[in-house]
Amino acid sequence: MEKKQNSMQQRDGFRTQWGFILACIGSAVGMGNIWRFPIMVSQWGGLTFLLPYFFFVILISSSGVLGEFSLGRMTGSGPIGAFGQCTEMRGSKRTGQVIGLLPVLGSMALAIGYTVVVGWIFKYTFMGISGSLFHLGTDMNLIGSTFGAAAPESSSLSESISTVFGGVAGNNLWLIIGLAINTFIMILGIGGGIERVNKFMMPTLFFLLLGLGIYIFFLPGSHEGYSYIFRLNPEGLLNPKLWIFAFGQAFFSLSVAGNGSVIYGSYLSKKEDLVYSARNVALFDTLAALLATVVILPAMAAGGGDLSKGGPGLMFVWLVNVFNGMPGGRFVGMIFFICVLFAGISSLVNLYEAPVATLQEVFHLKRLPACLIIGGIGCITAVSIQGITSQWMDAVSIYICPLGAAIAGIMFFWVCKKEKVMEAINMGRKKPVGEWVLNLGKYVYVPLAMIALIAGAILGGIG
Repeated sequence: MEKKQNSMQQRDGFRTQWGFILACIGSAVGMGNIWRFPIMVSQWGGLTFLLPYFFFVILISSSGVLGEFSLGRMTGSGPIGAFGQCTEMRGSKRTGQVIGLLPVLGSMALAIGYTVVVGWIFKYTFMGISGSLFHLGTDMNLIGSTFGAAAPESSSLSESISTVFGGVAGNNLWLIIGLAINTFIMILGIGGGIERVNKFMMPTLFFLLLGLGIYIFFLPGSHEGYSYIFRLNPEGLLNPKLWIFAFGQAFFSLSVAGNGSVIYGSYLSKKEDLVYSARNVALFDTLAALLATVVILPAMAAGGGDLSKGGPGLMFVWLVNVFNGMPGGRFVGMIFFICVLFAGISSLVNLYEAPVATLQEVFHLKRLPACLIIGGIGCITAVSIQGITSQWMDAVSIYICPLGAAIAGIMFFWVCKKEKVMEAINMGRKKPVGEWVLNLGKYVYVPLAMIALIAGAILGGIG
């Protein structure tokens, strides 16, 4: 027991509560906020979508997010160790450890797909800073072919690798650069790497998005975008699909998948208030999504773009066209892709952390070799799946991540003993919360997580 306590004392961790909160915000603020959330707002009618979305954000942050933070801190472990300790209370530690492997693999699979997307983002950020993105002008064929070059159809590993070393770097070189930077941040550790980087990137991201929003507000025609954002269709609120999609967006936007939030929670001091932390993560994640919306939709309106355009084409084709055609477009495009880059890196670091921590816990590796092994596997696999990135991300987001979140909820709210759950939630809190949190997790959040999994499979993905 003493040996275990000494091991836990030596474990790296976050140095401040706000460092932890900013890192968690960074993990949550990603592509879902930047390119999917604005389109969901547009397609479902502004406030018609936002009202149920806000409701689910409050629900999930008060149950799922809080539960995963608490589970990680209570056990001092990632998913494998945490789930193992939960089932150990019921007599079978091995069962939980085996189940805990699923969210770790899900985190790794999602990180690999994200690595490809972050490679695209690195390329476009460089093009934005150098001015070559602006020089594409408003020729949609030219802009589209540039993105096509960044997302090649071929998924052959040998062809992809030969592209890098054959002198035509394509996106592979950017993918490798992005992953190398990501791995370097992780090697520096939790406090010295992940916390320090997010303390810089997250405030900067919010500041830049706010500045873009103010600039675009004064552009002619941008008011059409605001009319989309603030319109309300009361009849639309009666559509069950709206609530399913709103829950799915909130679910994935808050990054509850049984991995990243659990492992980040395990690095947090026992003195910190997790209820406060979960509330702030939800608040700033939602604020980032709203800021992205008041940048993208009014910008699309000012540029005469189609507000129903979604997916990767929105960011890498349609928005490039819009930015290049507006006053100050070169500057706007550069700042926008810097924001997207910060969001992408912070999310990618979180996704790779669960596999890295697993190698450290299970095989007792030091952080440097663990990061290099996971980074190497991620690089080789990401290079090989570029042609099927969309299908890869769909499969992971529809099945593995919701299942991981549901299992984490079951482990914490159902398998753990009641007194352990309440102790874990209220640890470090001056005014303890009541058992309503436990009941909310057991009887509302966990069933809804299962519904998200089933609905996602039926509807083809809701995150």
